[in-house]
Amino acid sequence: MIGFLLRKNFYDLWDNLFRVALLNIGFIASAGVFIALAYAFSTAPVLSMASLAVGALWCGVYLAASALALRKISDYGIFGFAEFFAALKEAWPAGLVFGAAVVVGSLLSAVVFPFYFALGNLLGLFAAALVFWTMAVAVLALQYYLPIRARLDTDIRKIVKKCFIVFFDNPLFSLFLAVNNAIAFAISIMLAFLLPGPAGILLFLDEALRLRLLKYDYLEAHPDADRRKIPWEELIVSDRETTGTRSLKSFIFPWKD
Repeated sequence: MIGFLLRKNFYDLWDNLFRVALLNIGFIASAGVFIALAYAFSTAPVLSMASLAVGALWCGVYLAASALALRKISDYGIFGFAEFFAALKEAWPAGLVFGAAVVVGSLLSAVVFPFYFALGNLLGLFAAALVFWTMAVAVLALQYYLPIRARLDTDIRKIVKKCFIVFFDNPLFSLFLAVNNAIAFAISIMLAFLLPGPAGILLFLDEALRLRLLKYDYLEAHPDADRRKIPWEELIVSDRETTGTRSLKSFIFPWKD
C-alpha cells in the first residue's frame, strides 16, 4: 500500500503542479506579510509576537481551506479557485483551532524546555523528556487533523479524538508519514516552498488518510477479521486501475502517448 500511495501522490502532484504551486504562493504571501509586520514591530515585542500569533491563526485557516480543496485531487478530480474561497468560509473554525495549537505548541517549546533544562537535575531532565514525547505524540496524531476535517467531521472535539484514534491504531504508518513530510519539507526549502510545499504535504496526508480509511471500511464489513492482516491489494484494486501506470516519456511528453 505504501508504494501505491507514493506513486499516486507523485502522479497527482505532477498533474496539478500549477494548482499546488498557486496554493503554496498564497501561503507564502500570507506568512510573509505577518513576518514582515513582526519585523516592523521588532522594537515593540508585544506587537511583534501578536503579529506572529495572528499570522499563525490565518495560516491555519488557509491550510484548512487548502485541505478541503486538495481533497478533490485525491478523489481523482480537480478544484477551481472559486471553490477554494468558498472553502475558507467553511473551514475557518477548524483552521483557527489548528493555528492556535501551533501558537500554543511553539510557546510551550520556547518556555517549558529552557525552564526544565535550567533546573540542572535529573527531575528537570525527566520532565523535559516527558513534555518532549507528549508533544511528539501530539504532532504525529495531529498530522491527520486537517485531512480528517476535510473528509470525516466538522466537530472539533471529534476531529481531535479521531486524530488520536487513527494514530494509536497506526503508529508506524504515522511515523512513516512524518518522515516523508520531513523529506518533503527539506525539498520544499530548496524549491522556495513552491513544490511540494505546504499544499503538497497536505495532498500527501489526505491521500494517506483516504487509503487508510479503506481499512476501517473493511473491518466494519468484516468484524471478525484479523486487524493485522488487512488485504490491502484487494482494497486498492479500483484505485490501482484508476491511477494506472506511466512511462517517463509520458511525464515529459504526455501528448505523445
